[in-house]
Amino acid sequence: MDELFPATSMPDRDWWAVLWPRPAEVLTDLGIRPDMTVLDLCCGDGYFTAPLARLVDGRVYALDLDAGMIEQAKIEVERVGGTVCKWINADAREIASLLSEPVDYVLMANTFHGVPDKPGLARAVRHILRPGGLFAIVNWHPIPREQTVVLGQPRGPRTDMRMSPDSVQRSVEPAGFSTARIAELPPYHYGIILERT
Repeated sequence: MDELFPATSMPDRDWWAVLWPRPAEVLTDLGIRPDMTVLDLCCGDGYFTAPLARLVDGRVYALDLDAGMIEQAKIEVERVGGTVCKWINADAREIASLLSEPVDYVLMANTFHGVPDKPGLARAVRHILRPGGLFAIVNWHPIPREQTVVLGQPRGPRTDMRMSPDSVQRSVEPAGFSTARIAELPPYHYGIILERT
C-alpha cells in the first residue's frame, strides 16, 4: 500500500475526535444532503462513514484499499446503527468498474495528497458521478507540519505533500470538473467541492 499512497496512514481515532468532534456537522458543511447517494472514497476506519451512513439513510458506498480498515469501518457503522450499500476493498482508481449505479457525491478525506496519479483518479471519479454530481476533497492546509499540532504532537502528512486548493484544482478540473466552493474546516483543513461539468 505504501507505493500507492506514500506517507499516508490511518491516524489514531482520538485525535480525529479532537480535530472534528462532530463529524456529521463536517459532512453537512461539505453540502451532503439526506437525499444523496454517496461514495466514501478511501473510507479508512469509518470516522466519516458511520455518520454519513446515518445522514443518507444507508445510501452510501465505502471503498478502501486496506481490508483491515474496512473491517474497522464496518464495526463503527454497526456501532451507530447505520448501514452501507456496499463495502468495496479495491484500488480507488478502479471505482468506475465497481459501482452498479452513478452517485451524487464522492467524499475523499485526508488521502488525496498521497495519490500518485491525481488526474487519473479524478477521471475515475467523474465517471461514476451523475451529471452535476459533486466531488469533495478534504485536505490539510499547506502549512508546515510543525504548526498542525493535535494532542501535543505535529500531525498530518509531511509539509511537502500538502496541497493548496489551487493545486487540487489544477489536478482535478481538467478531468471535467469546476470548483463549486471551498469550505473552511478548522482548525487545519479545508474542503474543496468540485462539480462534474
